[in-house]
Amino acid sequence: MPAPDGKTSGRGRFASRLGELGVALPAPPTPLGAYVESSDAGALLFLSGTLPVVNGKLALSGRLGEDLSVQQGQEAARLASLNALALAKEHLGDLDRLKRLLKLTVLMASTEQFVEHAQVADGASNLFVQLFGPDNGHVRLVYGVQSLPVGAPVVVDVIFEIEPLTSRPPDNP
Repeated sequence: MPAPDGKTSGRGRFASRLGELGVALPAPPTPLGAYVESSDAGALLFLSGTLPVVNGKLALSGRLGEDLSVQQGQEAARLASLNALALAKEHLGDLDRLKRLLKLTVLMASTEQFVEHAQVADGASNLFVQLFGPDNGHVRLVYGVQSLPVGAPVVVDVIFEIEPLTSRPPDNP
């Protein structure tokens, strides 16, 4: 339902927005090691780094500047961001508990000569801006590394601000 400011409010706003964008969330990824995919503390939701996985398989592999173009890197960052949203939904039970993206970190496997890191990371940033709106900007760190797990070209790491669960007062005996 539109609010007076024209923004969508209430339950289902993110599901509606994803539908408007023609985006379906994938199944959430599973850990590659001995860790959990998500953890919250107060009003913060921390997610483990997500990869560009589709149907349980790496959608793209290789290194930017060698095997992959900037456009392929942008798509990998977008796919990894969709996996982050799928993890958030799994952890929270409802994407509508998300308030905004606070921090986005995008690591990319790249050659030493590759310098278009910011453009690749825009594949993730643009998706989050489409979802949360341009007024809810996020801080971002991007950098290149020699290699990433399972040959992934990109890892997306996010921290969301969330609506805390409202707790009920305990029942009186």
